[in-house]
Amino acid sequence: MISKTVVPISDLFEAHLTVSDLDRAIAFYGEQLGLPLARVFPERKVVFFWVGAPGRAMLGLWEAGTIPITVSLHVAFQIAASDLHDAPARLRKAGIQPRDFAGLPTEEPVVLPWMPAAAVYFRDPDDNLLEFISMLPASPRPELGIISWSEWLRQR
Repeated sequence: MISKTVVPISDLFEAHLTVSDLDRAIAFYGEQLGLPLARVFPERKVVFFWVGAPGRAMLGLWEAGTIPITVSLHVAFQIAASDLHDAPARLRKAGIQPRDFAGLPTEEPVVLPWMPAAAVYFRDPDDNLLEFISMLPASPRPELGIISWSEWLRQR
């Protein structure tokens, strides 16, 4: 195991997902999720959205060819804890089903006590798993497993 990194990494700048229909993906990520458009490259069938302020982080969406195989990928978006509690209702209002860690519909965030962090999951039109996540100002409690926000409050 290397004790020092070759070059210190400070943050994640860019992530990419494959999509089956670029126009549908632009509508979902731009209109439903409200990510600011950075640039569309129609000749390459790719679009980039800013995540947070322009220049801070990007999400690239690449239109895949038409094959009978699908791939589901995962991206987590960090959001403010104050927004996380409203996220299920706001997702539903945008026509998006909020889900818990098991993939079941939910009305509240789940807590990953080993970090600890709270999260809400949902799927894009290509079945990629997306997540809104916020770190919690508490000590890790891995023995709790993965629990609902309500249960987390009872455990505190």
